[in-house]
Amino acid sequence: MLLTVLGCSGSIPGPGAAASGYLLEADGFTLVLEFGNGVLSRFQEERPLFSMDALVLSHLHPDHCVDVSSLYVARKYHPEPPPGPLPVYAPAEAPSRFVAAYAPNEAERSSLDFTDVFSFHGLGSKVEIGPFTVDSAVVAHPCEAYGFRISCGGVTLAYTGDSGPCEALDSLADGVDVLLSEASWTHAPGRQPDLHLSGREAGELARRAGVGRLLITHVPPWTSRDAVLEEARSAFGGRSELVVQGGRYEVGERT
Repeated sequence: MLLTVLGCSGSIPGPGAAASGYLLEADGFTLVLEFGNGVLSRFQEERPLFSMDALVLSHLHPDHCVDVSSLYVARKYHPEPPPGPLPVYAPAEAPSRFVAAYAPNEAERSSLDFTDVFSFHGLGSKVEIGPFTVDSAVVAHPCEAYGFRISCGGVTLAYTGDSGPCEALDSLADGVDVLLSEASWTHAPGRQPDLHLSGREAGELARRAGVGRLLITHVPPWTSRDAVLEEARSAFGGRSELVVQGGRYEVGERT
């Protein structure tokens, strides 16, 4: 399983940096995870526009999904559109969310139906998406939000999405080869609960779960990446690194 980071800037896009977006590939299948600000542009730098086979969204905050509006335009109005709707696995309100984000007034919203371009599927249970087995669970965030455990060919990646510490993350991450974890701030008293992980909390999660490798993502432009990584490494004690935009990571590599 190959992970390519399309974007990893937390909460907003940074200078020259797209927000959340990840490309997972195995057995010729292309699965995109998250589609935040700037990710459609980055995807086209890596792969042909219509080469994705499915899209998975952890939640519907703009930095994780806003480029779906542009993807709709591409698949709807391109002179050579792809055949059939794109499967989209997302929280329940995704269809109305994307119509509202795209259309500027109620008259246009009432006439839109994104289901001619996207085939929407809910989350919360195990699904087979191409060669991938995807388990999802509700995590600690202010909206309907999910973390994922994605397996293929005997290797497994866990992805926290946006979440504070919770039992669901421990279960999803248990024994995985790679944990792709957000860490939006350094550890300090008074942080808002049930929102994000600190670097220390990401490292503690990796240690408890016994993961093979910790990849830190979703660090906002105003947070020190080095400080977050130092916290994570100190708490985990295993192989840890910050992902970078354009980075490629083999999920099965534990050493």
